[in-house]
Amino acid sequence: MASTSVVFRNLPVIKQSLIAIIGNTGLFVKFVCVLLIIGYGLSFSETAVEVLSVTPGYLLPPTFWLWTAFTHCFLEVRLWQVCVDLVTLGLCGKLIEPLWGSFEMVLFFLLVNVCVAFISALFYLIIYMCTFNPEVLFSVQINGMAGYIAGLSVAVKQIMPDHVLLHTRTPLGKISNRHVPLCLFLTALILYVCHLLEGLYTTMIGCGIAVSWVYLRFYQVHSNGTRGDMAETFAFSCFFPTVLQPPIQVVGDWVFACLVRARVCRRTVRRYDVGAPSSIAISLPGMDPHDAERRRQKALRLLSARLNQDKGGGESGGGAWPTLDDSPGSRAQSPTPSTSSTSPLLPPPTHTHTTPLQTGVKASKSVTIALPPESPSSSSTAASPPPVPQTLSSPLAPHHLPSTSSAQGPTSSPAVATLVDLETESKPVT
Repeated sequence: MASTSVVFRNLPVIKQSLIAIIGNTGLFVKFVCVLLIIGYGLSFSETAVEVLSVTPGYLLPPTFWLWTAFTHCFLEVRLWQVCVDLVTLGLCGKLIEPLWGSFEMVLFFLLVNVCVAFISALFYLIIYMCTFNPEVLFSVQINGMAGYIAGLSVAVKQIMPDHVLLHTRTPLGKISNRHVPLCLFLTALILYVCHLLEGLYTTMIGCGIAVSWVYLRFYQVHSNGTRGDMAETFAFSCFFPTVLQPPIQVVGDWVFACLVRARVCRRTVRRYDVGAPSSIAISLPGMDPHDAERRRQKALRLLSARLNQDKGGGESGGGAWPTLDDSPGSRAQSPTPSTSSTSPLLPPPTHTHTTPLQTGVKASKSVTIALPPESPSSSSTAASPPPVPQTLSSPLAPHHLPSTSSAQGPTSSPAVATLVDLETESKPVT
């Protein structure tokens, strides 16, 4: 009673939130929400509950109340369940309906609810065969959208498996969409053990998870003509923690092999596109372009971050790339050696010419040879060696050399002989 009073007290706020959530959904989701509200109004009539709910003893022969398999999902007997259904339908409808389309959404809704009704009735029939208790067949009334809500959790796991719901660390790690179906089933089971929830909801949730996974895994038709989703991240073992996945994977592979031999399921088909421009492309059944794009978003975000980091590092490194061009223009732009050590009495040379014999002259007999500045016409040919002048000036004594017309190196000019003569002199050099 206390929880009911709290709900009625906050009813205006809940009403506004539900209108805001459902207002952005498609026509099918709005239609289901309206039928759900009407079904909650009919739940106050015991006759309506008996006629609209699935009773295992009446659904099975000889009665065959088959319409209850289609009407049981719209009947909720508790207000908080109606609120949970409306919120879940609104949020999941905004995500799934634009991707699947209205027809696929309707097909998934009918398939999951009808299969949950028949499988749950069969489950209670097995319990009756074990206990011979007639109340199991005629007292249990299956109603509500617990099975369909569980099926939507599997669909969300398929579309956004890595979306984190709870960032707080738990013994099993962060809680994401891939953990929702198992957590939903375990929560219902724990509440049933604690006598806080009926066992009917645990059965419906388990059947909804199984039916929706089988349909999405093997039978759903995609826009590219393929069926199912054979991705490794959507395997049955991925519903369980990482520690339990290896043994469950072995059992799942064995069951799948048996179903393939019985021709109930098909083998996984991989297509190799050898003519792809970049590399060999491998496509699995069910890999719709939209699904593949969503699954590549995380990798693209990481790649973009890495490229931006590398670009920022290149800009902050300073300095331009070295010039590999060895043309005369690039050599002309290179810095020239400093001439601060040149004597102030001599004019600044435009070209510094060093002979090999300068390294052999003693410190007391150093000779400086000043070359006259070149003409403007010779400055354009920086690649060719400078011509040897006819007259070499020395601080000791001028030497007049015969003129020559060939541009030879310093080792073949008469100036070399003059330097050698200076080396043999005994007079001190000033």
